[in-house]
Amino acid sequence: MCSGSFAKCLGISLMPLAIVCVLCNILLFFPGGNTVESEKITEEVWYVGGIFGSGVLMIFPAVVFLGLKNNDCCGCCGNESCGRRFAMLSSILFAAVGLVGAGYSVIVSAVAINHGPECLAEVNSTFVWMYPFTNGDYLTDSTIWSKCIEPTGVVSWHLSLFSVLLVMGLLQMVLCAVQVLNGLLGALCGDCCGCCGGNDGAV
Repeated sequence: MCSGSFAKCLGISLMPLAIVCVLCNILLFFPGGNTVESEKITEEVWYVGGIFGSGVLMIFPAVVFLGLKNNDCCGCCGNESCGRRFAMLSSILFAAVGLVGAGYSVIVSAVAINHGPECLAEVNSTFVWMYPFTNGDYLTDSTIWSKCIEPTGVVSWHLSLFSVLLVMGLLQMVLCAVQVLNGLLGALCGDCCGCCGGNDGAV
């Protein structure tokens, strides 16, 4: 398979992952499916790891990867002075952008999962909005989830969505890392073989 065709497959895979991450981050603004005041939303949600890191920043490499297949073997983007090897090499830079974005989302998600959600909890017979869990203790003991009184179901909501963001971010990192290797291979060996009447197959 041509490295350009393989890059297109990676781009196609990255698009739905980016959309899922954006949707998950948006849903996190509604803890437990409820509308709450902005100051009562878990802090890590405002870091928009899914919207910015795994979403917006991932669109750029995805679009570039998709476009590599359309570069004919005599040039890129219709510019014959730009070789296919340069096109593949430049894709590495965009893959690096994707790695940074996905890495940011993974870090935010991991911190959020360990931190737990902000919710209404009882402390000394007083109900206050706080982070009732420490050091991820709720991950191994679901019986303490009842500490969160409101919003209803916020713990499972928080854990599920940030877990999805974490997994999606890791997948995006893997795909971008694969494109780094694919881009290097394409830059060193040429994008594909047998194109342009076979004139460039042995470049």
